[in-house]
Amino acid sequence: MKKVLLALCLFIAGNKVIAQQQNYDASLIPKELLQNANAVIRNEQTTVEVKDLTSVVYHIKKAITILNKNGDSMAPIIIGHDQFKTLKSIKGVIFSADGKQTGKFGESNFEDVSGYDGFSLFNDIKVKHFTPAAEGYPYTIVYELEFQLKQSLYFYDWEPAGVGLAVENASYTFTCKPDFNIRYKEIHMPVKAQITDQGGLKVYSWQLSNVKAARAETYGSAELSKVKIAPEDFGYGGMKGMFNSWETLGRWEYDNLLKNRDDLPVETIVHIKEMVAGINDPKLKAKKIYEYMQQRTHYVSVQIGIGGYQPFLASDVDKLNYGDCKALVNYTHSLLLAANIPSYYCVVTAGRGQKVSMMKDFPSMDQGNHTILCLPFKSDTTWLECTSQQLPFGFLSSFTDDRTVLACTPEGGKLLHTPKYTATDNQQTRKANFTIDDKGTLAGSMETIFKGAEYDSREWAVHDSPSEQEKGIKGIYPVNNLEVKKLEFKQDKGIQPVTTEDVTFSAREFASINDGKVYFSVNPVNRSRITLRHERDRLTEVKIVRGYTNDDELSYTLPPGYHFDSKNLNISINKPYGSYSASITVNGGQLIYKRKFQFIDGTYSKDTYQDMVDFYQDVADADDYTVGLVK
Repeated sequence: MKKVLLALCLFIAGNKVIAQQQNYDASLIPKELLQNANAVIRNEQTTVEVKDLTSVVYHIKKAITILNKNGDSMAPIIIGHDQFKTLKSIKGVIFSADGKQTGKFGESNFEDVSGYDGFSLFNDIKVKHFTPAAEGYPYTIVYELEFQLKQSLYFYDWEPAGVGLAVENASYTFTCKPDFNIRYKEIHMPVKAQITDQGGLKVYSWQLSNVKAARAETYGSAELSKVKIAPEDFGYGGMKGMFNSWETLGRWEYDNLLKNRDDLPVETIVHIKEMVAGINDPKLKAKKIYEYMQQRTHYVSVQIGIGGYQPFLASDVDKLNYGDCKALVNYTHSLLLAANIPSYYCVVTAGRGQKVSMMKDFPSMDQGNHTILCLPFKSDTTWLECTSQQLPFGFLSSFTDDRTVLACTPEGGKLLHTPKYTATDNQQTRKANFTIDDKGTLAGSMETIFKGAEYDSREWAVHDSPSEQEKGIKGIYPVNNLEVKKLEFKQDKGIQPVTTEDVTFSAREFASINDGKVYFSVNPVNRSRITLRHERDRLTEVKIVRGYTNDDELSYTLPPGYHFDSKNLNISINKPYGSYSASITVNGGQLIYKRKFQFIDGTYSKDTYQDMVDFYQDVADADDYTVGLVK
C-alpha cells in the first residue's frame, strides 16, 4: 500500500541542507558513541509545522559521520515525492575526517527516477536520490532539506538512532495551531515531550543526546527510541475526517474508501447465485466463491493517489480481472455479498519476518501494508488471502498469521486477531526407505508432508517445470551424485491444507568404502545448518517468531553380509524453547534412524541465548553422525 512505500523514504524523506559553522572533525565524537557504531548523527534538527489540513512542512537539518564501509548504506539521501508530497529545496556539504570541506551538492545532483517497487503496475511515486562521494573514512555529510505534505492524515515517525547508528544530538519539534489536536506515543524514549505555546502555536518537542548505536543480535530486536504522532482532524485527497480510536478510524475508512464500491453487474450476481444453488453450508458456499475469484483474477499493485488506500470498484475488477490487494478483497467481499455472506475488509501489517500487530492503544493510518478478508461465521471465523491464486480457502500462511488487524465495518473499526500456526501445527514429516549396496550406492524413495505454515514451503515447485523442480530439489537435498528418478507434488487444499512431496532417487558413491568398511551419513536430507554466533553481554530478550516441528524416519536396508559397527546414537535434549532427539535402531539388515526437532516460538530471557548457542551446536554435531558398517 502507498503508505508503506512512503514510509520507506521516511527517514530521509524530504529535507534540505546547510553546513553550519560547526567543527565536523571526526576525532571530536565522544568515544563512548563509537561502540557498535558504523555511523554517528552529529546533529539532527527535524521540525514539522502543520499550516492547515492540506499543508504540512518538514524542515530537516542533518549532519552524519560515516565511520566505515558498513556505514556507507546510511550515506545515500533518498526523497520520495508524489502528488501529496513536494520537495522544496535541498543542499549539502561533504567534509573529510579532519573536518575540512571536500565538496558540496544541490538538487541538480539528484537523479529523479520512478519509485518502482518491483511489483506495482501503477505507481505515481518518484524518488530523488544522491549518494555523496568521499575518499577515505570517516567522512561527514551535512545537508538541509524541506518538503511539503499536501495532507495531514499521517505523519512520519521520528526514530533518529538505529542499529549501527549512534546519536550525538537530535531534536524533533512538532508545531500546530491550538485547535489542531494530536495524539502521540513515545516508545523507548528516555525523555518526555516538552509542550509549550509559542507565538499562538502549540509546540511539542523532544531532545536526544549521546545515544549509543544499537547492536544487531540474533533472535533479538533492538529497542529504538521512537515518537509516533497521529491527528484527530485531517485532510487527504480532497476529503476531511477525524478519528481518535480504532472504531472511528475504521468507520472513516469504511464510509470514505469502501462504501458503495461493492456493486456488481447483474449477470455476475445471477451467476454467483446459480453457482452456489443447492449448497446449504455458508462456509462451503464461500469456498466455492473464493475459488471462483482465484480462477478469474490476478494480482497487480496500485499505488496512485488515493488508490494507495482505496480499492478499485468491484465492477471494474469484474471487467478487468485484476486488482491489488485492496481491490481483490473488496471484489471477493462483493461476490460473497451476492450470496448473502457478510465479510470484513481488514487492514494488516504483512510480512514473513517479525509479526507486527496494530497498536491497540494508538490508532493511526500509517499502520498496515496489506489487506485480507474476514468471514465472521457463527461457528468459526474464516480468513482469506485474496491476492493468491494458489492458497487454499481459509489459509493465510505465515504472511499474515498471528497478528492484530483492523476490520473496517459499517459500525466502525474493530481490532481482530488472525489465527496462529503453532509449533505443533507447522509440521514437516518425512519417511524414507533407502537401500545401500556394497559399492556405496544409495537408492530409494522418500515422502515428505508439509502442514500448517510449512504448507506452502514447496509452492515454488508445484507449478514449475519438471527440470526446474529437479534443480530445486537437488539444492534442498545436497547429496553428491543425486539422480532424481521420480518427483511429484500433491496438494490437499482442505481446511487443514497439506502438501506432499514424493521423490525417488539414487546417488553413486553416497557411502565411502575404506578397508572393507562402509561409511555414510545417516541424515543426508535434513541436517541442521544453523550455528549461532557467540554474543557477549547480550542486551535484548530472545524472540522466536515462528515455531515448527520436523519429524524424520529414514529406514536403510544394509548391504548383505554387513553389520552395524559404530557407537550407537541415542540423544535427547529438552529446553524451554525447543527439543531434539535422534536415535538409531538396528534389526538384522535394517537400520532405522529417527530424528525429531521442535522449535517453540515465544519470548525468552536474554540469558537463554548462550544456552541456545550450545543447543544448536549439539544438534549440528548429532546431525553429522556417521554410520560404520563392517562385513
